[in-house]
Amino acid sequence: MTYHPRDDVARIEKHGADKALPLPPRVGYPEASHVFEQADIDAIEVALVTGRPLLVRGDPGTGKTQLARAVAEVLGRALLTRVVDASTETRDLLWTLDAVARLARAQMLGAQRDAKPEQLNDLIDVTAFIKPGVLWWAFDWDAALAQAKRTGATRPEVPEAWKPSQGVVVLVDEIDKADSAVPNALLDAFGSGRFEVDGREPVSCRGERPPFVVITTNEERALPDAFLRRCVVRHITWPAERDVARYLTERAKAHFRDLDTELVLPKAIELLRAARTRAEKRDAMKPGLAEFIDMLRAVRELAPGDAKGQQARLDRIERYVLDKHPDEDGR
Repeated sequence: MTYHPRDDVARIEKHGADKALPLPPRVGYPEASHVFEQADIDAIEVALVTGRPLLVRGDPGTGKTQLARAVAEVLGRALLTRVVDASTETRDLLWTLDAVARLARAQMLGAQRDAKPEQLNDLIDVTAFIKPGVLWWAFDWDAALAQAKRTGATRPEVPEAWKPSQGVVVLVDEIDKADSAVPNALLDAFGSGRFEVDGREPVSCRGERPPFVVITTNEERALPDAFLRRCVVRHITWPAERDVARYLTERAKAHFRDLDTELVLPKAIELLRAARTRAEKRDAMKPGLAEFIDMLRAVRELAPGDAKGQQARLDRIERYVLDKHPDEDGR
């Protein structure tokens, strides 16, 4: 059966907005729950049918990374993640060469006087030291798996029953930390559906389902206009003040079904609002949804089943979760 993006659109539509979606724990990610906004669904659907990457913009802690996890869960795809940092180069997302291991083998073999030149060349062949990156796995899983077995690279973690034919969601997290050359070069690979690898034939996109690409930015660095033009952009913003309580209540209930809504939840919302106000006055990073959920998870674990105890704990721990830039008074 031939794949069409409308198949995935139908899955997204079926789940719909404003409903809690359980997210199982994965390497690097705890168990969580996600609630799609209608704007999320609209942007995802446009990205699916146009084949464009989905660029998710917004402040830290607004759920950008979790959005990618939720898309993978709804679509039944594996999630392949690469977190970008200042040292990341475009090639790191495609493949990496273990030059140190290659040099060490060459030096070891060079000390063997009876080794034949042709044997030496085979043993230090560059392709024996190339490890597939996240986009290689996304473009051609079988070829990446064969290359990983050859070089001893680790296969990405995927759901137990998942098959490559189900496709993947690629999360390129915090693209704004990289040099501007990285996003532009990535789009070249996405646009052509192939990229070059030293010493072997190019890697081409061969899966039955093209990878769905989610790229996030915390707006630390401006992204090139050429890059923005070739993305579908979803800008996640903090809700207006009149909607904050509703927004936080919905997400808290999605994560914690037994959460006390009379003592604990109103107190937690009050503390978050106050912390955001303090941060704004200091022109510091404001805590968001991620810190709010962490605070609630902590008090539930520290005082299970005790609403008054959880409320008391909030006052004791909020400074450690919400105030990442303490005031001079030692908060």
